[in-house]
Amino acid sequence: MIESKGNALVARAMLIALMAVTLLPFLSMLSAALAPSGSYPAGLQWPSDPQWGNFVKAFEVANMTKLLWSSSLIVGGVVPVSVLIATMAGYGLSRIDKGRGKWLYLIFVLGLTLPLEAVITPLYYETKALGILNTRMALILPLIGLFMPFSVYWMRAHFLNVPQELGEAAEVDGASDWKQFWLIQLPIARPAIMSLSILLFLWTWNQFLLPVVLVQDPEQRTMAGALGAFQGQWGTDVPLLCAGALLILTPTLILFLVFQRQFVAALLQGSVKG
Repeated sequence: MIESKGNALVARAMLIALMAVTLLPFLSMLSAALAPSGSYPAGLQWPSDPQWGNFVKAFEVANMTKLLWSSSLIVGGVVPVSVLIATMAGYGLSRIDKGRGKWLYLIFVLGLTLPLEAVITPLYYETKALGILNTRMALILPLIGLFMPFSVYWMRAHFLNVPQELGEAAEVDGASDWKQFWLIQLPIARPAIMSLSILLFLWTWNQFLLPVVLVQDPEQRTMAGALGAFQGQWGTDVPLLCAGALLILTPTLILFLVFQRQFVAALLQGSVKG
């Protein structure tokens, strides 16, 4: 009994320490953002006269309204298409025999090992040849392709865990593969689809490298990508820069608070068993 209480106390202490380490950078950014504009905050120190107007100024000078709209368009173009294709491909790969399907599956697994930095130069020339360079499509199409290996891997893992008896019962009732997918498999896959959608949203919203390389106009980038231009213009104003960075983080924080259960399940489980 005493040993179990001791283990519980150690676990709580470790959890508190982990939370403190995680929150420290955000608290440091917040204290810096509230310092007088043009000053250089020294470490983690709460200002005597917090300048909450720095957030309003950062929102205005960074033109956050247009950045929110641009990021929403990019996310809206990437996430639904990626989830739809990955769900159908994952279901198809889970139904193919191991002998025939393993090579297709290995291609997707190989895509998981490909770093973004290795394809950024070919992507630049490809988007330029297609005539979509410096447009949002230069971000949407590559991101769909880059996210596809993980997305297909994720959904295939889910469908492999679905009991085969469900499909066999549907076949006995005369349901085609298409009807099985839409009427049986898709409703069961909702938790896995939700988790995948959250992860793709976060990765798209926080995408920095592709927007900086493929889009010159900051107003057509993601909010994280536009931070590069904002930093170049206001890099000497540390409080304003920190306020802008926190504003960019706000949508992802709200998403986490709303869907925290699904998000934790996505990180811990990889996929939800049907």
